[in-house]
Amino acid sequence: MHKARLVPANGLPRTVAVKILRPGVAQRFMADIESYYAGAAPAERFVRSTKRLKPTRVVETLDRSARLELDLRLEAAAISEMAENIKDDKGFVIPTVSWDHVAQNVLTTSWVDGIPIRDHTALDAAGVDRKALAAKVLQSFLRHAIRDGFFHADMHPGNLFADPRTGDVIAVDFGIMGRINRRERRFLADILYGFITRNYRLVAERHFDIGYVPKDQSVDDFALAIRSIGEPLHGRTAQDISMARVLGQLFVITDLFNMQTRPELVLLQKSMVLVEGVARALDPSLDIWTVAEPVVGDWLRKEEGPLGRVQDIKDQLSIFAEAAQRVPVILGQAELALSDYHANKRPPDRLTRWALLLVAAAGTIFFAVATVRVLLSTS
Repeated sequence: MHKARLVPANGLPRTVAVKILRPGVAQRFMADIESYYAGAAPAERFVRSTKRLKPTRVVETLDRSARLELDLRLEAAAISEMAENIKDDKGFVIPTVSWDHVAQNVLTTSWVDGIPIRDHTALDAAGVDRKALAAKVLQSFLRHAIRDGFFHADMHPGNLFADPRTGDVIAVDFGIMGRINRRERRFLADILYGFITRNYRLVAERHFDIGYVPKDQSVDDFALAIRSIGEPLHGRTAQDISMARVLGQLFVITDLFNMQTRPELVLLQKSMVLVEGVARALDPSLDIWTVAEPVVGDWLRKEEGPLGRVQDIKDQLSIFAEAAQRVPVILGQAELALSDYHANKRPPDRLTRWALLLVAAAGTIFFAVATVRVLLSTS
């Protein structure tokens, strides 16, 4: 990132940050990704214990992320989308895009002044409350992931600064972004809330509901295994918790229950580890569960309220509408197939056509009844 002076034809000069892709960067990225594929494929094929980890699909996720990162127009769009999401938030600041000075290999944004978040000495000298800053880092990330489903997936200390005047977190470098859908956001919120409230049965059930743990496993046994991880974390400060040990326990448990890797959550999991590390470095006495509860709890309460139920209804109606749109296509395909069949057997009769129409109508009624049941259950 380079500091520059932008002098517009009309208006006052302003300081901007300019990011430029160096020549050959794309080729080096692709060479690295190819080496990952070369290692993942044989490991998945010949090493039985790695199959559930789906290394090839994980590399595909990283590949897609890298390709997006190499087009700075997409990074500009990511900044724009996040700016809309957080426009009413406090405590988390991002630069603005100068769209007239953006290209595939050039990104220009406003320049942000701040203290590097890893420079604890400078933060203390400026009077920045590191405990409050740690809470803002963690809560902002959870808010973006759970509320918006769109989050900064590269929140390492080099990309984070603190505004000494306001104590706000300033984030830069939006080349790697993560996105999760509403179902995955609900899963994440329920898991975190389960750990916060020590409801390990809820944590276990959500893993089964979303298909992360095979149905042939025991929910009770999985809840017991989750308890063995969660209980030692409560009442401990961040400095007393070894995340390496926790992750090691999780790996053993997921292997024991044949839990499959979810490639779509790889960036989220990586980002959570990064954010937790940054927050813990700022405030070694941080109580992660206490800090997370306002964000997670508020979102879940809204989900269980009228607005959340309206969204559930909208989702179900969308599914119904898509299915209903497919009925004429399915009917046409069925008629063609039936015509081909009768062309070789016997002429089509009116009874057969009526039967076909009856099947299509029955399918439509089925979807309508299912939708009505959803409406009734959520009202």
